[in-house]
Amino acid sequence: MSRFALVLSLAFAAAPAHAAGHDDPVVPVAFALAIILAAAKIFGHFAEVLGQPSVLGELIAGIILGVVGRAFLPSLDQAARSPELSLLASLGVLLLLFEVGLESTVPQMLSVGWPALRVAVAGVVAPTVLGIGVSTLLIPDASIYTKAFIGATLCATSVGITARVLKDLSRGQSNEARLILGAAVLDDVLGLIILAVVAGAITAAGAGEALAVSTIAMITVKALFFLGVSLWIGVRATPALFGVASKLRGQGALLATGLAFCFFLAWLGSLFGLAPIIGAFAAGLILEEVHYRDFVQRGERGLEHLVHPIAGFLAPIFFVQMGMLTDVGKLLDMKVAILGLGLSLAGVIGKAVAGYAAPGGGGVDRLAVGLGMVPRGEVGLIFANIGLGLSIAGAPVLDSRLYSAIVMMVILTTLMTPPALKWRFGSAPGSG
Repeated sequence: MSRFALVLSLAFAAAPAHAAGHDDPVVPVAFALAIILAAAKIFGHFAEVLGQPSVLGELIAGIILGVVGRAFLPSLDQAARSPELSLLASLGVLLLLFEVGLESTVPQMLSVGWPALRVAVAGVVAPTVLGIGVSTLLIPDASIYTKAFIGATLCATSVGITARVLKDLSRGQSNEARLILGAAVLDDVLGLIILAVVAGAITAAGAGEALAVSTIAMITVKALFFLGVSLWIGVRATPALFGVASKLRGQGALLATGLAFCFFLAWLGSLFGLAPIIGAFAAGLILEEVHYRDFVQRGERGLEHLVHPIAGFLAPIFFVQMGMLTDVGKLLDMKVAILGLGLSLAGVIGKAVAGYAAPGGGGVDRLAVGLGMVPRGEVGLIFANIGLGLSIAGAPVLDSRLYSAIVMMVILTTLMTPPALKWRFGSAPGSG
């Protein structure tokens, strides 16, 4: 790592001299992006070689760059906290949730049935309760809002990581896989609603309003109303919208219309007091290939394929930045390390318990279902990032110590899922 730090030091030492004659704000951002994207792809490659998701490599790349920046390169550390980079990272999160939504549809959500809904509800309630319990035990002086938000970060599930592992194990079409993926989609929806409720309650408290049942109920109604109405209207309005867009001449009409729809719902969600990612996710859920079939019939690629390269550029910026904001030195604090381990344990037990909410018949391995729900991955980081932006009476809901503990939980739960699923499917009766 010292050679890596030396190369970066020389590069950054030369950068200011070069940029001194320029007032263009793009110059420092471009240099930071060059390092961040290169590190993201290199570490993402090695993560996949080791059988781990690339997002984990991107997070570790950010952690290493953060250490290098704080120790040797103040300009790199400043770049990680710059509003320009934060804007790009925020756009990456919107597109990531939009892309996740595109991979599912409203009819698919409705078709997974009662078993997946039971697993999803249990997968949200159990980790959240355990997370609040661990926070109460290990950080008793923290506010109830902080404890509630930490609990909310544990309800997340990264469906992409589990889907990749199941595919590698040739279990993508198994009963467990269908149940896990269906429950994970519903888990995302329920988790976003809980996030909206907790964040809304914190915002209300920050404005001096008393936390009351009526406040929580209103936020819940607003979240459900937004999701329900946007999905109901969107499914009916988007065919006409994309039909008109298909008449436009020139390249890129499908992508531009899809992104405009995503950003509009993200903005509309914010008007309801919700996180913009909820609107982006809803936009992805609404859109199906049948809505833009005119584009596909004339030989254009589907919207999911068009969005993927843009998300592939912007989303890694978010994960690397999240890693750079993690203060590894805080993990040397025994209290922070114990909290991170406690949250990881609560996260694993909570999701494992949720697996037993699945029906026992039909040859379904309920422990495998629970283990498949364990990884937090990118969703847990998105939740934690929102917590960094919330405050009450000027005090952040998540300080650097708590944020580092949550990142530790995300890494541990993501690391353990592939070997745990391989072990379970290898030891379960009747496994091939």
